[in-house]
Amino acid sequence: MTAKLRDGVVKRGGSWSYVVRVTHPDTGASRPRWVGGFPTERAAKAARDEARVAGRRGEYVDRSSMTVASYLREWLETYQVAVKPTTFEGYRHNVEHYVIPRIGNQRLQALRPATISKLYRDLLDHGGRRGGPLSPLTVDGIHRTLRKAFNDAVRVEQLLPSNPVVRATRPKARGKERADLWTTEQLRTFLSVAADHRIGAFYRLAAYTGARRGELTHMRWADLDLDAAEFTITGSAATIGAVRIEGTTKGGRSRVVSLDAGTVEVMRAHRKAQLAEQLAARTWWQDGDGLVFLREDGAPMHTDTPTALMPKLIAAADLPHTRLHDLRHLHATTLLLAGVPVHVVAARLGHADPAITLRVYAHVLREQASGVADVFATAVDG
Repeated sequence: MTAKLRDGVVKRGGSWSYVVRVTHPDTGASRPRWVGGFPTERAAKAARDEARVAGRRGEYVDRSSMTVASYLREWLETYQVAVKPTTFEGYRHNVEHYVIPRIGNQRLQALRPATISKLYRDLLDHGGRRGGPLSPLTVDGIHRTLRKAFNDAVRVEQLLPSNPVVRATRPKARGKERADLWTTEQLRTFLSVAADHRIGAFYRLAAYTGARRGELTHMRWADLDLDAAEFTITGSAATIGAVRIEGTTKGGRSRVVSLDAGTVEVMRAHRKAQLAEQLAARTWWQDGDGLVFLREDGAPMHTDTPTALMPKLIAAADLPHTRLHDLRHLHATTLLLAGVPVHVVAARLGHADPAITLRVYAHVLREQASGVADVFATAVDG
């Protein structure tokens, strides 16, 4: 005897199924969709009602048993050829190291915002080394990775009706996320100490141009025009594993950055010192491919070297800790507080849109704007 369908629900063997009609968003054609495996009639009806609502909203997705781990690994495989190697490595590390070990076995379509929120809290408390806390900055990076991955699950793969990451609650940072920026006096002290090191010019360029680490480790002497007091940023370098990778800049475009007279002299001295190293090395000097920053044997410098060296130089200068990337923030902050227009600073930093600069340095612009009323009053009232 054939089981009787009642309002879209039917029992088949030992489980219940439902059927709904779904309209294709592109063609407008309506087709039936059967979904089974429910232990009770009540469960099948509840799922049927959800499916009907989703269908009316144009948000219906086929039921899938795919796990979070399976989806994320497929997503990574797709994006390996679509993004820069360094970007992909960041995605891969976040997924494999932080996400899959914790929620990878859960069914993708059963994922809820509360699950993601709990993941963030757990990571902040115990996601670091030896079960210690994980940096809020790292948790933010994991959030961005998941937001991107699950946006694609909604829009591209149509596996989810909505993105649970968007509605998840990220934990607030506990304490300071990073040290305060140095003052200009502290920067001068640091650069004075760094000047005695063979790559001291790297830190001068980083501080006085706002260029990224990868952009500076990619730079060739052919990119540097000391007579015109400028250099062209043409790409970026990174090291993944033991392999040096070179590619385009973060924004995918080259840019020309002007140099002050003092930095020009520092770079002339660096060039002279590099040529002296080459003469001293003689036959064991390696071909550095015209790079500005090399090892003592002429081979390309490891891209992590400036980051690893910086804490030692900071300790020698007796200064509070800061990151290499904070030299870029200090450069931008100093320019903005000096009244340099946002679009000029954005172009110097390589931001594709001044809106990025506005968002990142909103606190600086608020500080700059605090005295605008007095400026106007002084101009008008005398």
